This record gives sequence, structure tokens and C-alpha cells, in this order.
Amino acid sequence: MRMMRRKTGQRGAARTPAKTRILDAAETLFARTGFYGVSVREITEAAGVDVALVSYHFGGKRELFAAVFQRRAQLLNPERLAMLEQVRRQALPGAPALEDIVNAFTYPLLERSARGGPGWKSYFALIAQVNNSPEWGPILMTEYFDPLVERFIAVLREALPECDAREIYWGYQFLTGALTLTFAETGRIDKLSGGLCRSTDLDSVHARLAHYVAAGFRALCERARTESGRPAPAARRTRRATSGRTGQRAAR
Repeated sequence: MRMMRRKTGQRGAARTPAKTRILDAAETLFARTGFYGVSVREITEAAGVDVALVSYHFGGKRELFAAVFQRRAQLLNPERLAMLEQVRRQALPGAPALEDIVNAFTYPLLERSARGGPGWKSYFALIAQVNNSPEWGPILMTEYFDPLVERFIAVLREALPECDAREIYWGYQFLTGALTLTFAETGRIDKLSGGLCRSTDLDSVHARLAHYVAAGFRALCERARTESGRPAPAARRTRRATSGRTGQRAAR
């Protein structure tokens, strides 16, 4: 029986295209040890393929690293853009609540990391590394995520029309820092809280993150307005904050 299971597993691996196996193995190993911590040979050994196939399919190690980063970005970005446009349409003729905008940006990431399987978990660990890297961050994050980020910031500016643009960019910087630490799942909060909070509890992150970030954006905008001496914006009809209703509906 054991031998039969092993053979079945080998046949299953053989049916997976070599290119996919290379990407899967590279994703796991890059997430674990970083770009410089693993060799092409180690990747191909883990994938069970000839080392020459990396050159054949990708060109080299750097190109493979970029391909790993691109593969899941192509799935995530359309989903996040669709959610963002959905919350905009639902809020017309007004602007969406900040909580809904933030949820559209973050929920697909948190949901895939929480329930998408080990491949997605490795991918987000890799994003955390790249986002902290002066070498890779400006290249890969710019190429694969900047169009989405620019749209996100544009919608934030629609929702905060009186806010100094600098404060929105700083708010985005702080949001990405929170996401990077979340995806790293270091266990730091587990120790600090004595087990009351767990870094792997991404549902709890989702329940809190949009509220925290939205309040931060509002505080930054109010601070800038106060320091500049501008009068408070006139009262205007806005949609009631929904506490991230869009993201929570998706979570259910």
C-alpha cells in the first residue's frame, strides 16, 4: 500500500509541468532563505527537474525570481481592482468610506494568505522580504504593483478631497509597513501579548486593520489642516462608514 501511494505521488508530480514545478520550488525556497540564500541547483533539485530547464524557461536566476513574483500578482491585482471599483460604484454619487477602500486593497491579500494554501503563504512572505529590500523593492513592487497602488491612492484622494496629498502618501507608506509585518508572521505579538494575540490570526487582522488605517488617514489629514491654518471643510453629504462592510461580506 505504501509503495502504491509513493508511485501515485510520483505520477502526480510528473503530470505537473516542469515550469510550474520550478516556480513552486523557487517560491518556497526564496521565501525561506531569500534570493541569495538558495542556488539554482537547489531549486531544480527540489522541483525534480534538470538544472538546464531554468535557463530554458526563464533565462536565469534573476528572471526566475521576477517570474515567481509576477505569477500571483497577475491573479491578485485584477481582484483588488474589481473590489475597489465595486466600492466606488456602491457609494455613488458620493465617495466610499475609507474603511471600504482599505478593505478592497487588503482583504484579497489577507484572505489568500489565511486560506489560499502554502504557496500563497510563501508568496506573501516573499512580498514582505521584497518590500523591505532596497535592491528588489523599487524594481519588483514598482513593476507589478504600482498601477494598482496609483488607483488606490486616487480613490483615497476622492474620499479625502481636502487632504494634503503628502499625508495620503505617508498614510499609504504606513499601511504597507503594517502589511509587511503582518505577512512576515514573526510571532512577536504572540510573545508580547502572552498568547492573547497570534501573528497567524489573519482574520483578527482583517477585523481591525481597516479601522486602524482609516483613522490614521483621517488623523494625518486633520493634522495637516490644523497646522496649515485652513478652516475645517464644510459639512457635506457622505456615505456612512460601514466598518469595512464590503470586506466583511466577502469574508463571510
